[in-house]
Amino acid sequence: MGLKSDSWIREKSLKEEMINPFCEALVGHGVVSYGLSSYGYDIRVSDEFKIFTNINAQVVDPKDFDDANVVDFKGDVCIVPPNSFALARTVEYFKMPSDTLAICLGKSTYARCGIIVNVTPFEPGFEGHITIEISNTTPLPAKIYANEGIAQVLFLQGDEPCETTYKDRKGKYQHQTGITLPRILKH
Repeated sequence: MGLKSDSWIREKSLKEEMINPFCEALVGHGVVSYGLSSYGYDIRVSDEFKIFTNINAQVVDPKDFDDANVVDFKGDVCIVPPNSFALARTVEYFKMPSDTLAICLGKSTYARCGIIVNVTPFEPGFEGHITIEISNTTPLPAKIYANEGIAQVLFLQGDEPCETTYKDRKGKYQHQTGITLPRILKH
């Protein structure tokens, strides 16, 4: 298994639409950087957010998530309350090859402000927008800039395609668009 370079990412994105829309260069003047980098791709956060709230004093339950726990927001700047959390999605839509896994790490620009980004791995065969978890660990409100960089994706290609892809097993988040809240499959 090996880390993939900018030329591999460019080829997969332009020929197979692995990343769409795809920015062939790193854009970084006056914005939190995004686009193709040496060994990864810096993804952008869209202008859609779900901000956690305690107005309804509901318990957060991943097996039975209550939509009353979040407030929808759309705009160029999202303010995440102190010691709180928001969900967002990528601008980019991903189509992962069957032999490739991607790992996503938060950008240092946000990390240095106490803003932690969490994204689970992009499994082989996954297709969709990526739901992004944004935590404000500070006692102050924090700004998140829509349509700018939020995290970096690193691509790891296996020596052979996996036996069963996310698509093959009909993963519960396959083809997600928009921000997708927690789901539990019920038989």
